[in-house]
Formats: sequence, C-alpha cells, structure tokens
Amino acid sequence: MPGAVLRLVQPSTMGKPHEMARWQRLARQASEPNPFLEEWYLLPALRAMGAEEVTLACLEADGDLLGLMPLARNWHYYGRPIPHLAGWSHPNSFLGAPLVARGMEPVFWRALLSHADAHAGMALFLHLTHVPLEGALTGALRQVLAEEGRPHGLVWREERAALASPLLPEDYLEASLSGKKRKELRRQYARLSELGKVDTIRQRDATDLAPWIEDFLALEAAGWKGAAGSALSCSPATAALFREALTGAAASGRLERLALRLDGRAIAMLASFVTPPMAFSYKTAFDESLSRYSPGVLLQRDNLSLLLDRDIAMTDSCASADHPMIDHLWRERRSVGRLSIAIGGRARQAAFGAVLRREQQVDW
Repeated sequence: MPGAVLRLVQPSTMGKPHEMARWQRLARQASEPNPFLEEWYLLPALRAMGAEEVTLACLEADGDLLGLMPLARNWHYYGRPIPHLAGWSHPNSFLGAPLVARGMEPVFWRALLSHADAHAGMALFLHLTHVPLEGALTGALRQVLAEEGRPHGLVWREERAALASPLLPEDYLEASLSGKKRKELRRQYARLSELGKVDTIRQRDATDLAPWIEDFLALEAAGWKGAAGSALSCSPATAALFREALTGAAASGRLERLALRLDGRAIAMLASFVTPPMAFSYKTAFDESLSRYSPGVLLQRDNLSLLLDRDIAMTDSCASADHPMIDHLWRERRSVGRLSIAIGGRARQAAFGAVLRREQQVDW
C-alpha cells in the first residue's frame, strides 16, 4: 500500500484511548487471529514480565494501524551467546503471529525485513517463534522471502492438537474415542455424580469473574504445578497477568469460561480466548484428588460444544505436541514453528549461514 510506514513504538504510548481503538480494529481484521498480541493481553504481559526493552513494530497508513508485532534484541539464542532480533514472547504466550490486516501481509513482511536490515545493530538474524506454518500470513512471508532471495530456515516444528470438524460433538467423540473409552467416561461421570450434584457451567460474560479467577488459581496451585512451583499463583507476575488478561478478555468479548462443579465447587476449569474464526484453549486445571473420575477429560468432553459455534473454524489447544490427554481427544493438528531469517548485508548473512548450518532444519 502506498504510504504504509513501519515505525517502532514504545508500548506505553499504545495505552492511550485513540491507540487502543486502532489496535482493537486491527485485531478484528487480522488475517491470523492472535489473542496474545491483542491489547488486553500484550500490555499486561509486558508489565508482568518487566520487558522494558520491547518495542512494537507498527505498520501504519492514513492513520490506520495495519500491523503490529513486539520486537526485542536478544543477546542469547537458546543458551548460546548469539545476538539477534526476535519477535518477543514469554512462557504464557502460545502464538507468535503478528497482527496484520487482511491483504496487508506482504507489505508488512517487506517493511519488517527492511527495517531489520537497516537497524540490525549487533543482531545476526531475525528469529520468529510459534509461527503458524499455514495460512495467508505465513504464505505471504514465504512469498517475500523467495522474491528477495533471503536465506532462512525453519529450525523447529511442532504439530499440536486442534479442534476443527463439521461433526456434531457426540459424533466427534465417537470418532475420537473407542467405545470402551466412552463407556469408561460415562461410568466415571456416574460415579462422580454419586458424590454430589455435578454441573458444567459455560460463561462468555464477566458475571462472577473475579471469584472464578481466584478459584482457578487455587485449583491449579493445589496440583502438581503448585508442587513444582510452576503454577500461575507461584509468581506474583504470572498471577497478575492471569487476572488482568481474563478481565480484559471478558471486557472485549473474547473470553469463554468452562467449569465442572461438584456441589458448587470447581473441580475442573478451562479459560479459552475466542477470536473468530479461531479460539485458543489458554489455561486449564483440575482437582487431582479426584483423578479417578477424570474431571479434566469430562470437562473437555463438554468443551466439544465449541463445534456448534459456527463463528469458530478451529480451536488451538495451545498444548505441546503429544499431550497425554488432549492429543487423544482432538484429532486435528496445527503446525507451528520457529523460523530464523537473514538480515543485513553479505557479511552478516554469511555469519547467519554459519549459525543456521549448526541447527537441525526441518521441512517447511
């Protein structure tokens, strides 16, 4: 687009009402939905992680925000002292796709790569993480890389569980699980019901959100994640991010909450972000003292009702590959990967080539 310019912006300036409105419009017209880069999630994440060094690469034209991606200068590359530019991420962000308005994908990638060439500093290359390997956004990147003859390599690939089917929930469950396993789930639900009243409650508004959040944090902390020190509540920063993100998602109409309750007490919970035509399973927890009844699986059985939402074409599990539970229930897969791209002149690209040759590259 003539007049489109990419500039680096400090995140603090994007909290102004006018900027927030532009950001929200971009999120709703993005070719690749990414809730982790919407304003209600990214700004709390930057505050929680103390990421003062991060800037936002913003593509703009005629007053409109047409693309956005957080960038950071990193001095270490997976344990090795190799300086590089990177799309900023953190352990509670599960997708690295920039927000780019539909139709602007090639313009965004050309502008981003041109900026990286001109402002590389000490960085040897540009590194993108958790990039979806299919779709218009990645297709445009491949096109631009080929046009420019720019060296690059896919250095990691993962197939993670996804839910995308025209089947009704009951039919999908039948196709996914054996008759023996479905019978076992019915038996577990019946046994659980002997302990008290069992309800599954789905919410897409902010009703009783604050106590729901605290119930989730307590439920997660009571399990193995709490014992390992990796539960959200084990760190004030991640607990604050969870509270702020769910509150912001609900205010933006982006949150779905699902809870399996026994006599009113939550025994399995799931928070998902709904960003049509995608949804993302963000965080889940269950009462491990009731594991004999498989409350987490029972909750996911009810979560198959997402198939009835015609605004949602696919739900990303945000789970690692070969997850012991969701991989057996959700039959579709979504490919994501890490991509390293050459920037700068010949000498820099030669150094990048040496780094790339040391990595195990995979097909893209």
